[in-house]
Amino acid sequence: MVEHSRHHRRRAQGELESLVLSALREADGPATAGWVKERLGEDLAYTTVITILTRLLAKGAVTRERAGRSFSWTPASDHAGLAAHRMRRVLDAESDREAVLASFVTGLGPDDERLLRELLRPPRSDGED
Repeated sequence: MVEHSRHHRRRAQGELESLVLSALREADGPATAGWVKERLGEDLAYTTVITILTRLLAKGAVTRERAGRSFSWTPASDHAGLAAHRMRRVLDAESDREAVLASFVTGLGPDDERLLRELLRPPRSDGED
């Protein structure tokens, strides 16, 4: 007899955090952990959602404010800001920043390289043509 069991796919690192942040971004305002749990519609324990939100708070990705006996949660930044924050954390974790930045920049496509050059260009003063 073959035993059938439920196999849960192991999530990639950060996947659950991304799902929680996405849910918070869809909220009309600050959201409770219960709302996030309900929104995700997965078999997540309430305590798991609280753990993820607390980790995101420690990383500066969300803020919270007291709402009765619990908290309401809000993303600390938009999607681009959160991605930039993750990129800075990766860079900060490396000992050779120059090598990491050089490797990153040489791996950019022409359009991204052009955009980066434009972003790094000093602002023009009003008198320049």
